[in-house]
Amino acid sequence: MPAQTKRLITAEDLYKFQVLSSPRINPTGSQIVFSVQRVDRKSEKKYSNLWMVSTAPGSQPRQYTFGDQSDTQPAWSPDGKLISFVSNRADKEKPAQIYLIDTAGGEARPLTKIEGEIEDYIWSPDGKFLLCTVRKTDADVLAREKNPDLKKLGTPARHYDRVFYKLDGYGYLPLERSHLWSVDVKTGKARQLTDHRVHDQQEPDISPDGKWIVYASNICEDPDAYPDRVDLFIMPFTGGEARKINTLIGSKGAPRFSPDGKWIAYYGQEGEGDGWRNVSVWVVPLDGSSEAVNLTKAEDIHVSAWTINDIGQPETRPAIWSKDGKMIYFPVLTKGSSHFYQVEVKSRKVKPFMDPAGVVSAQSFDTQESKMAYKFGSLDDPGQIFVVDLKNGKPGSPRQLTRFNRDWLDKIDLGTTEEVWFKGKDGNPLQGWILKPPHFDPSLKYPSIMEIHGGPLTQYGFLFMHEFYYLAAQGFVVYFCNPRGGRGYGEKHAGAIARNWGVADYSDLMTWADYAAKLPYIDPARMGVTGGSYGGYMTVWIIGHTQRFKSAVSQRCVSNFVSMWGSSDFNWAFQQELNDKPPFEDLQYYWDRSPISYIGNAKTPTLVIHNEMDHRCPIEQSEQVFVALKRLGVDTEFVRFPEEFHGLSRTGRTDRRILRLNHILRWFKKYLQQA
Repeated sequence: MPAQTKRLITAEDLYKFQVLSSPRINPTGSQIVFSVQRVDRKSEKKYSNLWMVSTAPGSQPRQYTFGDQSDTQPAWSPDGKLISFVSNRADKEKPAQIYLIDTAGGEARPLTKIEGEIEDYIWSPDGKFLLCTVRKTDADVLAREKNPDLKKLGTPARHYDRVFYKLDGYGYLPLERSHLWSVDVKTGKARQLTDHRVHDQQEPDISPDGKWIVYASNICEDPDAYPDRVDLFIMPFTGGEARKINTLIGSKGAPRFSPDGKWIAYYGQEGEGDGWRNVSVWVVPLDGSSEAVNLTKAEDIHVSAWTINDIGQPETRPAIWSKDGKMIYFPVLTKGSSHFYQVEVKSRKVKPFMDPAGVVSAQSFDTQESKMAYKFGSLDDPGQIFVVDLKNGKPGSPRQLTRFNRDWLDKIDLGTTEEVWFKGKDGNPLQGWILKPPHFDPSLKYPSIMEIHGGPLTQYGFLFMHEFYYLAAQGFVVYFCNPRGGRGYGEKHAGAIARNWGVADYSDLMTWADYAAKLPYIDPARMGVTGGSYGGYMTVWIIGHTQRFKSAVSQRCVSNFVSMWGSSDFNWAFQQELNDKPPFEDLQYYWDRSPISYIGNAKTPTLVIHNEMDHRCPIEQSEQVFVALKRLGVDTEFVRFPEEFHGLSRTGRTDRRILRLNHILRWFKKYLQQA
């Protein structure tokens, strides 16, 4: 469709998006099952159903489950005759259960009746059992559920002796920990295999012969005091004593058995308190005959598929062994993309397996490794299901199997996005993108908005951002980059702000603003800035250090590291981002790194946005900023969203996401277009 006949994207278009997730190819490589989420505008609820698509050329996807419920986490049985999935279709007020559906036809039937949350699960190689990670419902909650009067009264109190007692996106944590359960596929009988009052057992895998389980667990006396001391353990599938596998100290997870059952591959970091270090692919022999080996260390790459977007988060799956055990496949963040890499176990030779400009995620192979299914997102599409044929271990030309959302996205003019490389003040290479509005006229001077990502240990990149397109549709040039402190450019780049937020990152952002201000189509007198979370930190830091921006929007910010310590769900561990001391041992350091300490310099009109159930960056962080700006006489407003966690902009209730966008637009229009 010609650009002049296309319409502009709107905030209300958020209701239209169908979000695809969890593509899983069947053992023969002929079918892919995946989940599709939609929004019911009337109720503001999100529902998910399973869909199926054949890998044969020209195939069309078809809906596989129906109804207003949540059907997620699909998986194929080893023989391909059954599909398992997690659903709340029976009772939406109780934890979802596992269901089975015969691929030959028929209705889904419930398998489990576990009184607890099923966090994840896998099939045993013989197809007779499921191995689940379960957090049982607390006994007092069950008691209230069975008594209508007590249930109506709600929770009378919460009593904790653990430091980490809440989690953003979840709320206040139960007292029960996560443990391993087996479920008989034929009878549905569930049996708890592990238990401990303090320790979790998570991310399990089953050996190819079905006799052993490997899992990750932190067994320190107080795991919350040493969160990075995660170890790997092996135990009989039937239950029994676990044996620790010898690995180096550091965070680790997603262990996977080699095809011969003699090795474990896993993702891990080395050391404690240095979250900026790369997550690498490691292998360790099961018999303890040698130490764990970091296979990807020499390449300075970070294992993850997570690139920032606001329509469906990319899924980072565990490493995948080749069927001959010679190769391991895994996702890597690199220069604004998430690629799929491979490493030869013996030689440690690493190279890209699939490296298009965009985000490759949620990969799965068929049994013979003749096909790979995955989700791929790009600048102009949030994500579709693809399949690629493999020959001699090499991928052919990818084939797109779905076109969800294209019926209306193809009718929208998103503007044009330009990739830019530039140099920071220290000579460091930096990558950014400039989004020009629809119907862009290079002879005009445009108002602009610099977007700053959260994290900071993540990246912007070649992935769809509805928010950016919406602002561009309203006549703004939107520009964004990956300053030092983020992922995708090696450990030196990621670690450049460790213990020192607001220095190298601020320098890079100001260099990026300088670059934009010199563009012939940018009006340097009408520049705005916004960001959320760490991006909110930088926004408040910026208005306390410069008046170059005409307007600002601070979102779910960090403003005061002193009050942040102990009040975030990250709790005391936030000190590892600083000098690894609590504030009562070095108060001045905390204050010097806090944007609120410079707020007295602020003159930029600033809209403050925060979510009332934000456990990551508690709302008091923004309350301080709003009150300070008010007392200083700086034009400001405070928008609070009830019942929303930290991630409102990505996963919140749709009407609130729309309100948020409209408040941001209103503020920038007032100061950058109407002033």
